[in-house]
Amino acid sequence: MAAYDATGGANPVWLNKGDNAWQMTSATLVGLQSVPGLVILYGSIVKKKWAVNSAFMALYAFAAVVICWVTWAYKMSFGEKLLPFWGKAGPALGQKFLLKQAAIPASAHYHANGDLETAMATPWYPMASMVYFHCMFAAITPILLAGSVLGRMNFKAWMMFVPLWLTFSYTVGAFSMWGGGFLFHWGVMDYAGGYVIHLSSGTAGFITAYWVGPRVKKDRERFPPNNVLLTLAGAGLLWMGWAGFNGGDPYAANITASMAVLNTNICAATSLVVWTALDVLFFNKPSVIGAVQGMITGLVVITPAAGLVQGWAAIVMGVLAGSVPWFTMMIVDKRWRLLTAVDDTLGVVHTHAVAGFLGGILTGIFAEPQLCALFLPATNSRGVAYGGIQVFKQIVAALFIIGWNIVVTSIICVAIRFVVPLRMPEEQLLIGDDAVHGEEAYALWGDGELYDETKHDKHYSENGKFASSGATQAV
Repeated sequence: MAAYDATGGANPVWLNKGDNAWQMTSATLVGLQSVPGLVILYGSIVKKKWAVNSAFMALYAFAAVVICWVTWAYKMSFGEKLLPFWGKAGPALGQKFLLKQAAIPASAHYHANGDLETAMATPWYPMASMVYFHCMFAAITPILLAGSVLGRMNFKAWMMFVPLWLTFSYTVGAFSMWGGGFLFHWGVMDYAGGYVIHLSSGTAGFITAYWVGPRVKKDRERFPPNNVLLTLAGAGLLWMGWAGFNGGDPYAANITASMAVLNTNICAATSLVVWTALDVLFFNKPSVIGAVQGMITGLVVITPAAGLVQGWAAIVMGVLAGSVPWFTMMIVDKRWRLLTAVDDTLGVVHTHAVAGFLGGILTGIFAEPQLCALFLPATNSRGVAYGGIQVFKQIVAALFIIGWNIVVTSIICVAIRFVVPLRMPEEQLLIGDDAVHGEEAYALWGDGELYDETKHDKHYSENGKFASSGATQAV
């Protein structure tokens, strides 16, 4: 059949249809984590009056990143080297660029004497698939960050924040770790974004929350989910979508991808069970929201290690993923003044920054040499458990990501504040979606209140009887 003939045109000799299909499928799975996954999760895990605003922040960020990514940000992350931590900006829109074989120009790795150690990464599919795949990673990162500022950030400020943060923060981490930057060539391990995505979004989210300021007192004291079942639906999309998140990073449908997907599920399941067990042990109640948090921390912790560790290590990492962030969120958060002073709405600093940092350190311990050789550009890479010194590199890289995000995110927030307020005005904060967007999520009595006809029915008169409205009441 002509569709399978390697005759050039739409079927160049370098095209591997299996790899290309898996890469586009993986990218779409990652995209589904954001839209509709996190759109649903954010819209349901917050108080009813913020459901529309929270979901819309995620949806807007996704769309804004796609435009910025193909216009200038992709090449800043995976293009030719400009600085040791940044690529040269440029569009990724023309067919001449998008239809050629994928390549990461700065990824060729050399020995200290100048001899080639690992050739430039050139996957067997077109550049369009590579741009699409990493676009979905870039899109989910500010959406994760948004979890720290739900329920009070000015939407106009958010519209400005997303492209600025993508340009000056995300691209630096992506190029440094993945695109051929100094951390990539130093041999730092970040298989699928424990640092590039999770540590950066958790750190930047916390810093943004500081600059934006807290929610109103009433919301901060009581912020119940408006729909726990939809929260589970969003969480389910997030979990299953992680098969693309970690399974697509080898840039091929190979054995590393298989190992990564299995480890992802092992760690997430273990973490969820451990988190739930701790909730039962200390609070005597299994919490659905707690289980979702445990699932997320498990997925985050395994992300920098997914294709680099053995299955037993994924279980160990899952135990720590379900316990260390639980401890920081449930115990440390309530006792450390720095954490209590900043209103991090969904605790992103715990579920992503703490978990991402933890995953990076554990990767430096458990990374298995043979698995590393299948994926990493630096030969002889291995974790401390196998005689390496990888943990030192992991700590230095984490400090770079944390430091860069603290400084750059602060500068962006201060700059935006000169144009529009970062925080909504008080009248909008008191009302919520209807004041901000003129829309509401549900035509239901809200925020956990029971129906009270004396309060909620506009046809109820002051003498305790229904007033005549001239209209037939539907039953």
